[in-house]
Amino acid sequence: MASYTITLTDTEVKSLEYKVEEIQDWIENLAKNRARISKNEIIALNTEHCNANKIAIAVGEDAQIVQAYELGVVKTGKQVNLENSSSSAASWTVGTVELSWFGGQITH
Repeated sequence: MASYTITLTDTEVKSLEYKVEEIQDWIENLAKNRARISKNEIIALNTEHCNANKIAIAVGEDAQIVQAYELGVVKTGKQVNLENSSSSAASWTVGTVELSWFGGQITH
């Protein structure tokens, strides 16, 4: 099980208090609901993949999530962003300086 800590400025706290009764509860609910939605999406994608490829579906939700990652049905958001940024290369000239964009960084 993972534990996360965030730091909010006084302004951010006051801004959240405007709409939220208990900030901690709201943050926990936000994260757990996002995880629930993602879990359902991953299980659906894994089931579709396994059925299309005649692969036995793992038993239980936890096992199906692991299976989806092991089979490459899904990737982490970090992996997807890294692949998208590293596959996007471009170059251009500004004045007399040639700039290149590769792997999420500008070089010259």
